[in-house]
Amino acid sequence: MTGLYYEEFEVGETIEHERRRTVSESDNQRFCDMTMNQQPLHLDESFASDTQFGQRLVNGIYTLALAVGVSIPETTDGTIVANLSYDEVEHPAPVFHGDTLRVQSTVTDKRETSDGERGVVTMHVEAFVVDLDDDDDRGDGEVLVCEFDRTVLSLKREHDD
Repeated sequence: MTGLYYEEFEVGETIEHERRRTVSESDNQRFCDMTMNQQPLHLDESFASDTQFGQRLVNGIYTLALAVGVSIPETTDGTIVANLSYDEVEHPAPVFHGDTLRVQSTVTDKRETSDGERGVVTMHVEAFVVDLDDDDDRGDGEVLVCEFDRTVLSLKREHDD
């Protein structure tokens, strides 16, 4: 278990998640298949090449799910009771096959439950495409591709059975 207990979260703290993930065509295809999302913008190269993006986009829900998954070890691995909500989800830029994502979480709020046995923690999660170069239309360095607020019900260390 590597996650944080309620008491260990600090409002204002930004957690830089070590793991990164390069998204493959296969990742996108499998996710679309599993969720029955057959949007041609994600799957049909010929269709997508005629759009403003010029190529297939990675499914945005996959990007969201990947950002959550990457954040788990340093936030809620083994210390979560439940995910309560995902709010204010935005996708300000596209993700393409071959893009590498990095994720960071900033603790924005925390409060104890009414019985004092657990805590509610809200984190603002951001996913960035990294290692962009001059040839990429999105610029140099990195670009924000997904952001959202994740609220969790967290164990308190003293009540972990």
